Amino acid sequence: MKCIVGLGNPGLKYKKTRHNIGFHVVDHIASKNGWKFKKDKFEAHYAIEHWNGEKVILLKPQTYMNLSGKSVRQVVDYFELDLEDVLVIYDDLDLPTGRIRLRQKGGHGGHNGIRNIIDQVGSKEFNRLRFGIGRPETDSPVVDYVLGKFSKQELKEVTPSIDLSAQACEEWCKKPFLQVMNDFNQ
Repeated sequence: MKCIVGLGNPGLKYKKTRHNIGFHVVDHIASKNGWKFKKDKFEAHYAIEHWNGEKVILLKPQTYMNLSGKSVRQVVDYFELDLEDVLVIYDDLDLPTGRIRLRQKGGHGGHNGIRNIIDQVGSKEFNRLRFGIGRPETDSPVVDYVLGKFSKQELKEVTPSIDLSAQACEEWCKKPFLQVMNDFNQ
């Protein structure tokens, strides 16, 4: 079983923000495959389906970004998952808008959602798909930027990368993660 986690914040206020790009990718996977989310476990919206012969859980923690690890920990424990079978999708300020980068492990890089997952699961050894949102061009606070919405121009760069990210997730259900990294890192 594989678990694909999209990070974001619940609620309409945050729906189209940069910080919710993980939700966008997971929603795209579900929509493309006709999957429906349930809401009654793991402090998350989740769907469990079969994809390319692999049982997959799509997870959108509803704990707010900074406590995402609570939900991830519940799923890992409930399904007795190895961390190598978890892929977390999240926004990254250090990548240009629309660029994706896959990694097998690493630190939190200042991302509070990743920091909380590391704290909750007790390890940095889980797969990640970092989705570039770029840095603010002005001196505005980073929190305002990540909680802001993509411009029309940014959406032109982001939309194809959401689909590319979904393709990478699908390939991960068929191939080792290292091979998917080699195929999809830009």
